[in-house]
Amino acid sequence: MALINWFMVAQLGHHFLLERLQDGDIALDGTMGNGHDTLMLAEAVGSQGKIYAFDVQTQALTNTRERLAAANLLDERIKLIQDGHQNIYQHVKQPIQGAIFNLGYLPGSDKELITQTNTTLEALQQTLHLLAVGGRLVIVVYPGHPGGQEEKEAIENMASQLNPSQYKVLKINLFNRPPSAPGVILIEKVVDIA
Repeated sequence: MALINWFMVAQLGHHFLLERLQDGDIALDGTMGNGHDTLMLAEAVGSQGKIYAFDVQTQALTNTRERLAAANLLDERIKLIQDGHQNIYQHVKQPIQGAIFNLGYLPGSDKELITQTNTTLEALQQTLHLLAVGGRLVIVVYPGHPGGQEEKEAIENMASQLNPSQYKVLKINLFNRPPSAPGVILIEKVVDIA
C-alpha cells in the first residue's frame, strides 16, 4: 500500500511539472535520490534545457548517474551536485521554470539520514526566489517517518504565508488514507514582486 501511495503522489508531482516545462527550460531537483525526478526533468526540458540536481549522499549521485546513463541522458547539461539543497544559491544563478523536492530519506538506504526541516525551508525559499513567473515548485512530503510530520507542518506553514498576489498554492493529500500518507504541495509563481 505504501508503494501505491508514493507512486500516486510522485506521478502527480511529475504531472504538474510536465504540464509546464518545455524544451530549453531550466529546472531543479532539490533531492536527487535515485534519479527518478532528475530523469523526468531532463526529458521534459530536452537537449536545450539545463538541470541542477542536489543530494548530499554519494549513493544518490551514483544511482542518478546510472539511471541517466541507461536513458542516454548523462551529459553536461545535467549538473549532479553533491551538496545540501540549502546551498542552491551557490550553484544556480539564473531563473528556473520548475523544481521538485521529494523529501524524506533515500529509498533503499539509511532511513536515519533524512531531509532536515531547517535546511529544507532554506532551500525552498531560495527556490521560490529563483522561480520564474509561471514556474512551478512541487514538494512531495512524507510525514510517516520520524521527523517527517514536523517537516510537513513547517512547509505547510511557510506555504500558507506566501503572498497570494505572488503565488498560488495547492495542497493535495490522499483523502482515505492515514495522516502519515504522502502528499503534494504545488506552488506556482504568478508575478514577481520586487
